[in-house]
Amino acid sequence: MMDALLLGLLLAAIAIGYGLGRLQGVRRKPRHARPSAPSSTLTRDYFVGLNYLLDERPDEAINTFINVLDVNSDTVDTHIALGKLFRTRGEADRAVSIHQNLLARPALAPETNARIQLELARDFMTLGLHDRAQRLLYTLLEQQGDDALRYPAKKLLVDLLEREKEWQAALDLVLPLLKQHPNFSRPAAHWLCELAIEEIHDASRSLARRHLKKALQLDPGCVRANLLLAELAMDNGHPERAIEHLEHIPEQEPAHIATLLPYLRHAYERQDNVSGFEAHLLRLLSKTPYTSVIVALGETVHRREGVDSAIAQVGEHLKMAPSLGGLDYLADLYVESQRQNGREADSRLLLLKHHTASLLANRPRHRCQRCGFTSEALHWQCPSCRHWGTIKPITGIEGE
Repeated sequence: MMDALLLGLLLAAIAIGYGLGRLQGVRRKPRHARPSAPSSTLTRDYFVGLNYLLDERPDEAINTFINVLDVNSDTVDTHIALGKLFRTRGEADRAVSIHQNLLARPALAPETNARIQLELARDFMTLGLHDRAQRLLYTLLEQQGDDALRYPAKKLLVDLLEREKEWQAALDLVLPLLKQHPNFSRPAAHWLCELAIEEIHDASRSLARRHLKKALQLDPGCVRANLLLAELAMDNGHPERAIEHLEHIPEQEPAHIATLLPYLRHAYERQDNVSGFEAHLLRLLSKTPYTSVIVALGETVHRREGVDSAIAQVGEHLKMAPSLGGLDYLADLYVESQRQNGREADSRLLLLKHHTASLLANRPRHRCQRCGFTSEALHWQCPSCRHWGTIKPITGIEGE
């Protein structure tokens, strides 16, 4: 509905603009001049276009107006708007034709020419012609053009480099902009993390560590950087340093406690320090009583003291922070306790376990805080809105 309304308004604007242009042209003519044959043809095409518009045949109307609308300083905005319309309708190839036709006009002002190049780069990106878009944007930035267009051109080029996973090139473009545009700090931190992962694979661990520390300087809330630093510390045989990095994460983003727990367990196991892990979990529970922490504590108590102690521990914490996942885990413990005592599991308990498991089976584990995208796996860049660091574990009664 909105697309049809927008199309109608745009076509009406084209028609009115063309009509006003024709009227202005008539007024400028000397009184003794006779109307020429081309003028009659243009007027006829103009009314043909209007007739298409009234008959709800927008494609024919657009083509007619394009053919009769001269390219000049008064009509170039209309041509650019037509190109944008085609691109948003999924017809980027037609948008390319319009914008390339505009660039072929040598009489246009340099600022107008730069605007058209920017739109053409967007057309190429929509068509997946990233190399052509990249060359065009670099050429545009090398020109001494309108400063107002330089930032959107750089932003579009950064988006393109990010899609192509050219992390260092994106960083080189963005780092000088951070003072004026701090919104690039979070993406830049994640690009540094991407570079660090590549360097870890290439056995350049010291360079990876420098990039991760730089990521935390750009974005102190970058959970990913601390997770990678913890991995590096573990690989180098320093579990105590890994724990130090992991301890920063609850302060950065409490929801990512569920993400850090496997790393934390591994670090304490490498130290053979189960009691230290249990104490760490209790500290986390005192601030953030999440289901994942309650379950991790229950598993630790279960291994050390048995199932009944785990039931008592988990049941006590669930009173303060009830959740569906916690109830499901508690039901598992009760079923195991009955079987250890030589009894068949209560049918009502098994039914409850069946229901909780069914409810949890279709629950996503992560959600983007910006667009609402959900997934089982953790993505550091949202596949839907493409923002970095916005996907977090779901917490609460139905979370984790």
